Amino acid sequence: MQNSYKRVDAHLSNLGYCTRSEAKKFLSKNVVSINGVRVFDVREKAHHSDITVDGEKLDDETLVLLMHKPSGVVCSHSDGGVLIYSLLPQRWQRRNPKIATIGRLDADTTGAILLTDDGALNHKLTSPKSDVAKLYEATLAQPLRGDEAEIFASGTLMLHGEKKPLLPAKLEVVSQSVVRLEICEGRYHQVKRMFGAVGNRVVALHRVRFGEFSVEDLKPSEYKILSF
Repeated sequence: MQNSYKRVDAHLSNLGYCTRSEAKKFLSKNVVSINGVRVFDVREKAHHSDITVDGEKLDDETLVLLMHKPSGVVCSHSDGGVLIYSLLPQRWQRRNPKIATIGRLDADTTGAILLTDDGALNHKLTSPKSDVAKLYEATLAQPLRGDEAEIFASGTLMLHGEKKPLLPAKLEVVSQSVVRLEICEGRYHQVKRMFGAVGNRVVALHRVRFGEFSVEDLKPSEYKILSF
């Protein structure tokens, strides 16, 4: 994590504790200290690691979170409905730069999603070159017909409107209507479209794992801070 050197009000406003204009009042109401010495001047400069608020270290300068996204929550800053960011502490919602999801899950899709305010990391993990494996559990409208695993693993499946075939994907059969599918791409509605291409329909979708990060130990709406 970073350890930048700048004015106290810049630290506080970037991390969502207050706005720049509110910083003076914040310092009068809260014990903000640099190396254990309380400060009242917002122009004081310090390294991030040397500042405390009411005896607590500042939040990390960059955050990476793993969340178990519940159904009905939207991965957007502006769309209607319940936004995923509303599940975070108010202070984190005010951070600058803003926390954003790494990719998206549909409103009705649950499970593992990463969020960060590190733009470079977000770009890296959403790049088509990233090859991050994502494991989904899908409940299907119809029983499997038997050839899906072979088709998905072939690397030849074309989705409607696409110009390139999908990369090989691994299908694990849990039951005749429940499967686990591991993909390393992130095309639009990819899992749903893959089953549509073989004559089936996904009626429930849950992302179990994003890369190495699983949500099997998190309840819906729970999240944890990751170290990168």
